[in-house]
Amino acid sequence: MFIVGACFGSFFCCQARRLRIKETKKATKKLPARSVCLKCGYKLKWYDNIPIISWLILKGKCRKCHKKIGIGEIVSEFSIGLAFSLLAIGAILNGLTLESFFSESVITYFMLAAFIILTLSLLFLAVYDGLYGELPVLYLTISIICAIIIVILNPLGIFSSSGFSWGYIADLIIATIILGGTYLVLYLISKGKWVGDGDWLLGVAIGLILGKPWLSLLTLFLSNLLACLVMLPFTKGNNSKIPFGPFLIAAFIIVYSFAPMCDIINLW
Repeated sequence: MFIVGACFGSFFCCQARRLRIKETKKATKKLPARSVCLKCGYKLKWYDNIPIISWLILKGKCRKCHKKIGIGEIVSEFSIGLAFSLLAIGAILNGLTLESFFSESVITYFMLAAFIILTLSLLFLAVYDGLYGELPVLYLTISIICAIIIVILNPLGIFSSSGFSWGYIADLIIATIILGGTYLVLYLISKGKWVGDGDWLLGVAIGLILGKPWLSLLTLFLSNLLACLVMLPFTKGNNSKIPFGPFLIAAFIIVYSFAPMCDIINLW
């Protein structure tokens, strides 16, 4: 799963740069189908595209012009690989096995398909926000739609021990308000100076998926803690803006993966 995730990380980084070029430069000619060096136009060979390994061998530089590729690639590949690994662990902790998976109903397959699309969309948002400090509306919309589908199908799937109830709906609303509402208030009060306009929409999608207030609170705390630990040393003494999306998504992956082990925390 780590290898699969690293491959997706490489793909997401490439597609994020392509999307950025289309949005900012409004390229009139068709972008090359293969990956190229953005400095000299060198077409990367297959052995230049091996996730993590190629970057380390080339020491983060283009094979032809020797200019720096950037650290975004290897960070994306390693991070997405780690995210896939954590989600696999979460699936095991939730009791998902091949035998149980193939014995389930069509509804469960739809739910898992929506969750896969949601996860890929969130991880792409993390890469794009990390590179450019923005969250594309299209992928935010996809994430929210998939989250709503999962919320509707989840009580009927393998991960639920009960059906729809007022408690289930109340937990969803509170969990969504904790994440989405918090960042919406911060955005409105600061007029976009503290958080971006996409962060609260991202919070809505994640809050819906988590579905429990205590999980949203844990994600809220962990995301801010990660942002402080990772970014604060690099922004001390200046007014640099921190892309918060990657930390919120990273916190979600961690909390969601290990939620079965953390149920004891939910004492109330």
